[in-house]
Amino acid sequence: MPEAERINGVIVRSTGSHYEVQTEDEERIPCRIRGKFRLEGWKLTNPVAVGDKVVIEKQKQDPIGQIVTIEKRRNYVARQSPRQKHGLHLMAANIDQAVLVTTFVQPTLKPGFIDRFLLMTQGHEIPVLIFINKCDLLTEDEEKQVRGLQNIYESIGYQTIAGSAESDVGVSELKSYLDGKITLFAGQSGVGKSTLLNALEPGLGLRTADISQRSGKGLHTTTNAEMFPWGDSGAVIDSPGIKNFSFNHFTAQDVAHNFREFFVLSKDCKFADCTHRNEPKCAVKKALEEGRVSALRYQHYLQILEEVEAQNAWDRPNL
Repeated sequence: MPEAERINGVIVRSTGSHYEVQTEDEERIPCRIRGKFRLEGWKLTNPVAVGDKVVIEKQKQDPIGQIVTIEKRRNYVARQSPRQKHGLHLMAANIDQAVLVTTFVQPTLKPGFIDRFLLMTQGHEIPVLIFINKCDLLTEDEEKQVRGLQNIYESIGYQTIAGSAESDVGVSELKSYLDGKITLFAGQSGVGKSTLLNALEPGLGLRTADISQRSGKGLHTTTNAEMFPWGDSGAVIDSPGIKNFSFNHFTAQDVAHNFREFFVLSKDCKFADCTHRNEPKCAVKKALEEGRVSALRYQHYLQILEEVEAQNAWDRPNL
């Protein structure tokens, strides 16, 4: 058998079992994966993600290549697998920033959803812009609540835009953040992520759908993660809608460290491993009492911490 050609490339599309790799010559080659890969000891339900730099082997007469090597990632976004309790699911790798697309209504914003997403990105210091879509549907009272949300996240250093992809509000502002960057677009099902991407670049032609009239919940229109070129040197990654988050790979200290304003304050806590609940002389609790920390963020923090500690009460499986 002739020796296979080794080719460098980037994963630009993932279906979960099949991948497309774009080579340095901009050829797209369908590929399968050879072997098993793990991430920091955890089993991966999708061993490679869009954005991964890989090496493939390809026989000249075979149209399908084999992914044999995954280059070291400079960052990644991973969550607990929605299908396997003790596995991790990679959303994207080697990104410059993320845009979290959310809505306040249609569908209703899930409590804690924004903070759960930020928990995934903060550990790698991935900048996140929060785009609150469908703001043209809000009542006056809902608009006030959205402004309150924006104030919370802008006060701790996150960019936010309240806009509407359908009404072209905030789209040009968002567009200015994308040039020359590799950007992951993520969000709940039904928030209009694909509609927003189409508004940013009509040539993408991504499939869209309304939310379910029966359940009021989002419908999956993006089923595969895919990277699209953006401008001269950037790219956008469209990802399937997220229904929920869990964090089997985090410890209580991971949660505390990845709430960025808590981490800054924690240097003044009495105990180095303070979880900011009942410990004496806790700087975070003091800031909360003085109104310098968001009570909403703190509530979400306690909920996530409780979930993580409940999971960690079970022995980690021998993977």
